[in-house]
Amino acid sequence: MKLSVSARAVAAGGIASVMLLTSGAVADAASAPPRPAAAPDLPLASVKAHLTQLQSIATANGGNRAHGRTGYKASIDYVKAKLDAAGFTTTLQQFTASGRTGYNLIADWPGGDANQVVMAGSHLDSVSSGPGINDNGSGSAAVLETALAVSRAQYKPTKHLRFAWWGAEELGLVGSRYYVNRLTTGDRSRISAYLNFDMIGSSNPGYFVYDDDPAVEKTFKDYFSGLGVPTEIETEGDGRSDHAPFKSAGVPVGGLFTGASRAKTAAQAAKWGGTAGQAFDRCYHSSCDTTANISDTALDRNSDAVAYAVWELSE
Repeated sequence: MKLSVSARAVAAGGIASVMLLTSGAVADAASAPPRPAAAPDLPLASVKAHLTQLQSIATANGGNRAHGRTGYKASIDYVKAKLDAAGFTTTLQQFTASGRTGYNLIADWPGGDANQVVMAGSHLDSVSSGPGINDNGSGSAAVLETALAVSRAQYKPTKHLRFAWWGAEELGLVGSRYYVNRLTTGDRSRISAYLNFDMIGSSNPGYFVYDDDPAVEKTFKDYFSGLGVPTEIETEGDGRSDHAPFKSAGVPVGGLFTGASRAKTAAQAAKWGGTAGQAFDRCYHSSCDTTANISDTALDRNSDAVAYAVWELSE
């Protein structure tokens, strides 16, 4: 049997040795730098409550939350009210696309180094044919709940935190392009990472990680490795979501995705579960993309991964 440290101390020098060892350990602990705050476990029920609200908004506004429609503006108003109440500084950025007014919502958490900005974002608009609960209520709800967790924890990161909800993504990344194109060269250089979350609760999910920036990619892979969940590199939506304008501008980007219209292979079903030969999201861009079109397990895992990455990358 291997003796414990304290047992070996007793054997070597009695109680005095133990006291010396203990006092030394206490001194070491006192002099050690404080450990950074751990990322919270986001309550799945809270994330789903945001999806329920977005579904209700769509139902009350012609069945969708599309750019330029009343359902989109109501969605923006819902998210903004939550953030304002939580102490964020919010900004509505207005633009025009296809003859209709669109909005980006930007939320800054006070404090942190303004020369090192970590951004997390998602598009809030749906297509006109459905309520867009997975695409992209799922990403929007997870980013919102992460922001609210920052407020609840009164988190004081080293870097500055900024959250964003983009408009008119479904028309060709219009909102995020508008934002990036209006950043100065200095503003762009101050963004140390942009994290994108577009469709993270697909009903027949895969676990895909963007491979654009090695440090960001590793952060997400480390998280899923800790859960024992294998990941694959995201290819189906590469360049088709709001990280693309940031990447083109030289900003390090990363993100998560659970799959859209592509079919899950037998090998993927073997490691992730679900149904081989069926689309990751059979309701992609359809009227059935409702709150019934969500995998709770995927949404829970990915929402926690959002929070984990925000905490890790902003320390």
